[in-house]
Amino acid sequence: MTGVKICGIQQTEHAKAAVDAGAEMIGFVFAESKRKVSLNQARDIAQHVPETVKKVGVFVNAPKQELLETARLVGLDYVQLHGDEEPDFCETLSIPYIKSLSVRHESDLQILDQYSSASYFLLDSANGPYRGGNGTTFDWSLIDQDTLDRERFILAGGLNEDNVTEAISTTNPAVVDVSSGVETDGVKDIEKIQRFIKQVKNNN
Repeated sequence: MTGVKICGIQQTEHAKAAVDAGAEMIGFVFAESKRKVSLNQARDIAQHVPETVKKVGVFVNAPKQELLETARLVGLDYVQLHGDEEPDFCETLSIPYIKSLSVRHESDLQILDQYSSASYFLLDSANGPYRGGNGTTFDWSLIDQDTLDRERFILAGGLNEDNVTEAISTTNPAVVDVSSGVETDGVKDIEKIQRFIKQVKNNN
């Protein structure tokens, strides 16, 4: 079974659409991004998300206090660390975390073992102006399914309804993460959210 994370949620209606269509996770971006939300925005939207759907906050090199306070006020289940957070820093967190890695070369995957306490690790494209959400894929053949802990693996980067079936068959992730791939003109598109999730569920 492959789950779905709809990231970059900025409006309640889009969160509800993701939940209704069967998403297992939704993501709020607190780092610099065109999809950045305020703490109050995220908190208001989160009130419409059932406990069965996990809420993830995306951060880049945020201080520990900011991570914990945002998680508490919004009700986050995970913080997603998209920056240069060191393993020692991550070990001190009292909230479950997802460590994101940008993948250019096979060697980029070698540091995964250093984040053994991560609930998940997210593999994303290294291309684009932001640490994530750039709508570009990376070379999926770099992923060795024999050595990767599939149960903790989230695949991100340039996914959409047209390539997600190939992505799942090639990499076998626990979760696929999409943001720009379910948008039209930079705004979440409810029909694209529904079609993407349906496409994933048809592969399960």
